[in-house]
Amino acid sequence: MIQVIKIHPVGFAANTYFLTVDGKSVVCIDPAQPRAFREAEKHGLEVKYVLLTHGHFDHIGGCAALQEAGAKIGCLSGEERLAVLDNLADSFAGGLEIAPFSVDFTVKDGEILDICGMKIRVIASAGHTAGGACYLVEDCLFTGDTLFRGSVGRCDLPTGDMEALERSVKKLYALDGNLTVYPGHGEDTNLEEERKNNGVIRA
Repeated sequence: MIQVIKIHPVGFAANTYFLTVDGKSVVCIDPAQPRAFREAEKHGLEVKYVLLTHGHFDHIGGCAALQEAGAKIGCLSGEERLAVLDNLADSFAGGLEIAPFSVDFTVKDGEILDICGMKIRVIASAGHTAGGACYLVEDCLFTGDTLFRGSVGRCDLPTGDMEALERSVKKLYALDGNLTVYPGHGEDTNLEEERKNNGVIRA
């Protein structure tokens, strides 16, 4: 059974999630800050893979440290430039220091990844960015900046598209069951709550 460890950001950044079934090997979703590496060490975990929900700077700050330690980094096909080039440039221009890294592999919509003893389903979710992705593992749905508790991601940044986001959120609502939603920012929620009460996009 999957164990989810949530690392809350210090200052402005995204939530970071460690996923493990053996208490040793980890898939990390959105390592927002360099401290993600230290947090893994503190829990006695080794991050083998990183999956990015998208490439914005507040979701990638810990990628370089984890890659240097041996983790392989993946994102939806087409999001590589945003993750590796555009937002690194934006972050430096804004006074943030995000160490450079590379994308080791890309994934596609509907793909099932079999890594670290977990089967992880990739769900393309354009809207917040063109190459956004959500990840479904057992009854856990990691939504990045696509779906939040009571809200959705903004669409006024480069490659954002509100119509695409609405389609993506409704695609998530159509998934079977009352999945636990682990968003990129804020507190956890569940799909049934969002289907009924999300104030931005209704099922």
